[in-house]
Amino acid sequence: MMLSLQEISDRLQIQDLMVRYSHAVDTRQWDVLDEVFAEGAVIDYTAMGGIRGNLEEIKEFLATAMVGFPAFQHLIANTSITIDGHTATGRTMCHNPMALPGENGAGSGGVLYCGLWYLDTFVRVGGTWRIQERVEEKSYMYTASALTTDG
Repeated sequence: MMLSLQEISDRLQIQDLMVRYSHAVDTRQWDVLDEVFAEGAVIDYTAMGGIRGNLEEIKEFLATAMVGFPAFQHLIANTSITIDGHTATGRTMCHNPMALPGENGAGSGGVLYCGLWYLDTFVRVGGTWRIQERVEEKSYMYTASALTTDG
């Protein structure tokens, strides 16, 4: 399939948008999400135990919920994007290990491994792609206990 320069550009911009989302969350820069989501966006994290809400509600939820995790990362891959003019849909795999707090509050309490898919609707606003709707689809959650050593 031959892609036009516009479609190549759109795909790269959408992939960059996904990376900006991941970096914003992983660095706890909640206000950067204002540059990722469109006005009136709906975000649904319920499949992984979170909430469904608008951007302000989600930013408040993340700021509160993520404080309990000393560290976390989002690895996104295998994005499938369908572009239709100024809208697009995508399905992206996410591997999200989250360090669990240990006795001293650092990340020595094990790791919660979360595997999920982001189901997104994108919209082009003023020449810039934004996420209009995000729904998480659960694949797996697994907790690995911290290794202990004696002696």
